[in-house]
Amino acid sequence: MAQQTMRGMRLGAQSLENERGVVLEGRSAHSYQCADGHVSELIFAADADVPALWECKTCSKDAVLVEEGKSVDLGLLTEKTPRSHWEMLLERRSLDELEEILQERLEVLHAKRAAGAASSEER
Repeated sequence: MAQQTMRGMRLGAQSLENERGVVLEGRSAHSYQCADGHVSELIFAADADVPALWECKTCSKDAVLVEEGKSVDLGLLTEKTPRSHWEMLLERRSLDELEEILQERLEVLHAKRAAGAASSEER
């Protein structure tokens, strides 16, 4: 018996649908420039609210929208400093809560050490 295989085109590589009768939604191109001078061109829907800031595709810094070809005042951008783990923790918990959690964990550790010391004395 002959081996049954799929012949023809690659799966997922091409669509069998045509674009006849398809009405595309209006689009508009906008440029963003970062502090390092990189310019990124993005396409948005014509009726979309275009954000004033966008992440630069090249260096991941904040880029400002260039409106109607006018020069951009990049002095408004402030350099974002990464938050430390401590700062992120303080956003979720107060110092009192952290102190309480610390005391609970210390009690658990002391209990484990006491249990471990007692079991080693029995041997």
